[in-house]
Amino acid sequence: MSPWRLIADADLQSRNTFGVAARAPWLVEVEDAGALGEVLALPELQDSVPLVLGGGSNLLFAGDAQTAVIALDTHRIEILADDGELALVRVDAGVEWHALVLWSLQQGLMGLENLALIPGTVGAAPIQNIGAYGTEVGEFVRTVEAWDRDRCDMVRLDREACAFAYRDSLFKQLPDRHIVVAVEFALPRQRALKLDYAGIPEELAAMDVAAPTFGDVAEAVIRIRRRKLPDPAVVGNAGSFFKNPIVPAALADDLQKQHDGLPVFRGDAADNRKISAAWMIEHCGWKGLREGDAGVAATHALVLVNHGSATGAQLLSLARRIAGSVQQRFGVALQPEPRIIGTQW
Repeated sequence: MSPWRLIADADLQSRNTFGVAARAPWLVEVEDAGALGEVLALPELQDSVPLVLGGGSNLLFAGDAQTAVIALDTHRIEILADDGELALVRVDAGVEWHALVLWSLQQGLMGLENLALIPGTVGAAPIQNIGAYGTEVGEFVRTVEAWDRDRCDMVRLDREACAFAYRDSLFKQLPDRHIVVAVEFALPRQRALKLDYAGIPEELAAMDVAAPTFGDVAEAVIRIRRRKLPDPAVVGNAGSFFKNPIVPAALADDLQKQHDGLPVFRGDAADNRKISAAWMIEHCGWKGLREGDAGVAATHALVLVNHGSATGAQLLSLARRIAGSVQQRFGVALQPEPRIIGTQW
């Protein structure tokens, strides 16, 4: 039996969490990453670099895919080593991210609890260096296993080689070179909990938890996310559409003086700060807005939503106008988190 399946004129609407209509000339579903060399040699994939599609939770189809699409349908999780203090866990790219978080909690492994309920697959996690509530996945990545299109072979990249940064990585910088097939995580059995991010202490207090465990933190994060963010299964969305801008510290100070209440957080260096995109968008009047079926979530200004039959082009147009209004009022450029297919930002 073949480890892959080739589908012509593939419908991608159910394969993106925005739920927008899109098609691809070819879709290849791959059940064994070891067959990628064979798959990439198929005649149907020779005209252009194929798009690798995970859970479809971090992209927006502004039009049809102009290339073939590869989807890794791989689902193994295995503990490679465990000394009682730290476990090395290898996870296939096709595993659902939240399923991995729940699995790690069941195994008594810490670190991923603040990243609970993030949609998407494990293969997409290092590309975006997903993060939430004070934690980024890059902190726990030991190795990424990927097919290197330039070398036509599998490679193993350690954490340093992955070049993780805020919502960024080597894989995002070179989107056409690597296909992530598995991630190895180093997960401790004991570590200090990250409880200082806004919302978590309050949620734990509401849960009447005085001495939280890492499972309690995961539950608090799940409750917060379910309350603030629309469920993609109910209303199409890709989570936070915009990154929180990182700006020089002096600019952040000036903005806070001009705009009372603007949230500012530490950046990735001593001389910069991260400012709240959601606050700026909300204060430009976009939160809860709806134009036909394209809109902004009423519960969170960072989330663009498809109420039913919005096109990707309509959602992109809305996003551009939101960014333009923030630029005009605050002098700060917003950048999208999702990858945009079919056009440029």
